[in-house]
Amino acid sequence: MSDEPSPSRSTRGMVQERLSPYAELESYPLPDEDKAVHVQRYLVKPDDATPDESAHADDTQPSTSAFSVTSSRISMNEDEYQAPHHMPGGAITEDLYRWAHQNRPRTRRTESVHLPRTRDLDSVIDSDILKQPGGFRRSYVMAHAAEQGKPPPRALKSFVEFLMLYGHFAGEELNDFELDEAEEEEDEETGPTESSSLLRRRHVHGHIPSLRGHRRHEHKGEASVLDAVLMLLKSFVGTGILFLGKAFFNGGLLFSVIVMCLIAGISLYSFLLLVQANQKMHVGFGEMGGILYGPSMRHAILASIVISQLGFVAAYTVFVAENMQALIMSMTQCRTLVSHGTLILVQALVFLPLSLVRKIAKLSSTALIADVFILTGVVYLLYYEIGSLAAHGLADVVMFNTNNFPLFIGTAVFTFEGVGLVIPITESMKEPQKFPKTLSWVMLGVAALFAAAGALSYATFGSETQTVVITNLPGNSGFVQAIQALYSVAILLSMPLQLFPALSILELGLFRRSGKYSLRTKMLKNLFRFLVVILAMFTAWLGANDLDKFVSLIGSVACVPLCFIYPPLLHLRACAMTRRAKMIDMAVFTFGIFCVVFAGTQTVQSMLSGSSPSKPPVCVPPPPRPL
Repeated sequence: MSDEPSPSRSTRGMVQERLSPYAELESYPLPDEDKAVHVQRYLVKPDDATPDESAHADDTQPSTSAFSVTSSRISMNEDEYQAPHHMPGGAITEDLYRWAHQNRPRTRRTESVHLPRTRDLDSVIDSDILKQPGGFRRSYVMAHAAEQGKPPPRALKSFVEFLMLYGHFAGEELNDFELDEAEEEEDEETGPTESSSLLRRRHVHGHIPSLRGHRRHEHKGEASVLDAVLMLLKSFVGTGILFLGKAFFNGGLLFSVIVMCLIAGISLYSFLLLVQANQKMHVGFGEMGGILYGPSMRHAILASIVISQLGFVAAYTVFVAENMQALIMSMTQCRTLVSHGTLILVQALVFLPLSLVRKIAKLSSTALIADVFILTGVVYLLYYEIGSLAAHGLADVVMFNTNNFPLFIGTAVFTFEGVGLVIPITESMKEPQKFPKTLSWVMLGVAALFAAAGALSYATFGSETQTVVITNLPGNSGFVQAIQALYSVAILLSMPLQLFPALSILELGLFRRSGKYSLRTKMLKNLFRFLVVILAMFTAWLGANDLDKFVSLIGSVACVPLCFIYPPLLHLRACAMTRRAKMIDMAVFTFGIFCVVFAGTQTVQSMLSGSSPSKPPVCVPPPPRPL
């Protein structure tokens, strides 16, 4: 007897070697009833039929038939199975309909799925696999490839498994949905071109499924370490640095430096926990919560993302209003004071049309211009503060402010909030194993920059530090006026990017159908986007008089859960194996709860205690002309 392995054993080994990177995602050990629930979403439903198909079905099927075919409907809940032979290609897909009917749940079940840890593929020719639709064909293809000495083609265990993978990871890959719909709308206007897709995805039941989990394994990142450093700096260094002067005033110089370094260290550790969980699960932030804790956790994570992004938009709107108010005062020689409400209304008129942009790539050019303007403003601010300290010395400062120090905690977390970009940057790298070290060095540099910027601003202006420190600069300088104008334009250009994820998450959660096929749906989506923008602008108007407290509230309520609560919980269930790791996760989680309760409560009490009227911006009138 020959010692050569049998074809089936050879096939099994080659398939395991070929599919091992995909086994964790692509082989879900779910009951057939759960699979059938998802498979039925891709079978013909009344909403999927085109008018021509509906008319054809109505004309060709008798109304008294036991099998209702109105609008091409296939009833999968009837006890008696009826084959879809009346449909085009029905003979080919009949086995799939039969399988879904035989494995349909006897009682109504939820469509949410809990995915436990998966098992590796033992064999592609098991008897249960052969019984599934397409099983014989897959078995033949694998065996034939093994006989020819070729590696077996990349394939799932069955077509049912493909539908499970294709339809489950939906809701967090916002860009895929928007790009597909935008490209299809462009094709409607210009017609197909050489770059157009030959086959379009069919919109099933109004739900646009995502291939995020699948694509993550098909495409390898190409970003270098330097690219990752630049992306991290771009995500952390922005407008928040201008709030730090007032934040240091609220906390006190020494207290603020210590707490800033502490927040930076805990944020870094929390980000690394999230990276470890992502490398274990290979899915996104919200998807990890759904898999590990169920739909409620996923909804909580997405809700925090929405609240934080809308909070950023509202805070930056007030920032632009204060900056433009100071600019107008200085340009009119302190004679014209435009109210915050008027300036917020003007910004709303800009954001309303931009909120309709559904292709994020169209916003990338404006973001690049905004980065250049922001960098220019930060460099000049630091230059002015160093020169002022050298010339005039230290202003009136305190080491610890016993009255307002809780406000500093929320503002510090607000400044470091960049957790939403940790996973995308990790996946974009050519060598993702280098990301933790890269992130650590970037966070060290950013923490030093923030501590220096806040300390310099407070030391320079002391008790006169404005919420937006750039308004402390002498407004009678033409260069300062240019900096204020460029910075305001920069924030206006970058805010649509802040608004994009919140609008997309809300839209995907509320609307189950694409606007491509329904003008009414598209109009409702556009109206909804307008309402969200109006809500953000109204929130900005409410917080205009207490911007520092408003920023602290956003940081405490929305940013703290994203940074200090969700990552340790995900790591606890996905990765923590030792008692020490579990205790550290719980310690970070407890710190997050403390920040939400203590800092959030103190900030709300401070806001409710009475808002003092907003002070007009610092304005020095020009000296009188000599007679």
